[in-house]
Amino acid sequence: MTPPDDAPTRASGATETPVQSDAAGRKPRDEEIEFYGLTHRGKVRENNQDHFLVCSLKKHVDVHLTSLPQVEQIAGRAERLAFLAMVADGVGSGPHGEEASRFTAETVTRYVIESMHCYYTADATDDTAFTRALEEAAVRVHVDIAERAASDATFRGMATTLTLWISVWPRSYLLQVGDSRCYTLYEGVLRQISRDQTMAQELVDSGVMSRTEAYNTRWANVLSSSIGGPQSAPVVTRIPQRWGAIGLLCTDGLTKHVSDERIEERLRTMTTPKQACEALVQDALDGGGGDNITVIVGRTVRRD
Repeated sequence: MTPPDDAPTRASGATETPVQSDAAGRKPRDEEIEFYGLTHRGKVRENNQDHFLVCSLKKHVDVHLTSLPQVEQIAGRAERLAFLAMVADGVGSGPHGEEASRFTAETVTRYVIESMHCYYTADATDDTAFTRALEEAAVRVHVDIAERAASDATFRGMATTLTLWISVWPRSYLLQVGDSRCYTLYEGVLRQISRDQTMAQELVDSGVMSRTEAYNTRWANVLSSSIGGPQSAPVVTRIPQRWGAIGLLCTDGLTKHVSDERIEERLRTMTTPKQACEALVQDALDGGGGDNITVIVGRTVRRD
């Protein structure tokens, strides 16, 4: 997960920030991508309603019939088409939130795999179709959850956030619904790429309150958009990529207790993604651990 040259571009149909050839370079090999993910129940909640996923999307050679004894050498290692990471923070009491986040993580992955066809068959200079396909994937999961709740009363009220990063070098795409966050650290500077979809952020954007004022009110915990909730407004951000950057996905169980300054320090001084995840989760626990905590950290490291 890597940061943009300039401000990220949000929403489908928007012009992408230009990708500089010296910034992108060749695509990282599998062994040049380091990542780790960790989730914790926290100190207060009885169950963990967070879910996360990190995976590679690859193309495979399926040999159905052959007389060749060394067919595996012909097929070779499957090429990585994309790298995907996501976090989902369930909303709702009892099993509702956990079920919503699990269902969303599983289902949106299938939809995104389907969407990859749009990327590799479309004009390389115009990825509008792929951007819309990512938005549609979130909408389809939202509808699936709504239909499930309509047919089974036990699932009514289930909802979840979704923050999904997909890397298709030299671009990456952030699909955002809710208030789980995406950060990048590049050349020592931390940036929040995602925008919180909360009532507090709406008040800040409209100029009614300052950020400090809004985030000290009850509106800070009220989502203005979610998967399965009253309203879902998925946003896709297109971002050029750079070598050597560090990316972070997290649920609000981290950001409720850990400041951006502390996050920046942890990422700047980290030795491995595993060490950074463990340190950040411990920071959140030391700060109170009032919610489920999920963190994914990734970076690219050149080996040549």
